[in-house]
Amino acid sequence: MLQEMFHVPLPLLEKILRPILVYLALILLLRLFGKRELAQLNPFDLVLLLMLSNTVQNAIIGDDNSLSGGIVGAVALLLTNFLLNRLLFHFPKLDRALQGEQTVLVRDGAVDAKAMKQEMLTREELIQVIHRQNITGLADVRLCVLEPNGTFYVESTPDSVPRLRHEELMKRLDAMQRELSELRSNGPSRDSDQATA
Repeated sequence: MLQEMFHVPLPLLEKILRPILVYLALILLLRLFGKRELAQLNPFDLVLLLMLSNTVQNAIIGDDNSLSGGIVGAVALLLTNFLLNRLLFHFPKLDRALQGEQTVLVRDGAVDAKAMKQEMLTREELIQVIHRQNITGLADVRLCVLEPNGTFYVESTPDSVPRLRHEELMKRLDAMQRELSELRSNGPSRDSDQATA
């Protein structure tokens, strides 16, 4: 039983090369097909990523289901990822080329239709992203950017309703805190004055 668990039926070099090649191919494919898949805006994007991982599984492991083969493949993947990150850290231009640039989708409430089309985003998906940031509408967005890693950066305008509400609540909390402090400082002296009278 132990021999079956640790016996690697594939040559060691093939076991190392398979995950590395699939890893690099997936990076290039995700770069070519855009940031939308990484953003997982709808259930279809999530299903795509789940199916993609299942699809490439056999390409990574081949006919090998051994424990040793899995460990060798995992080490090869982790080492490749580590080396690639080190390489990209030392060569920022290569990093930008592989990861791509950020895409500005909204600036000062105006939607960039060309950028939306390029990223294959619908207006409804964009509004969902904005609502997740507690911003009521596009008019309240100063800037909305889709980052290369699939995350959205959304900045509201200074006079947006959520920001104004937040500032108003903070002012009211400060006022209540001042009143509470005054009551605390005046409270015990009144009690002591009444006790002496």
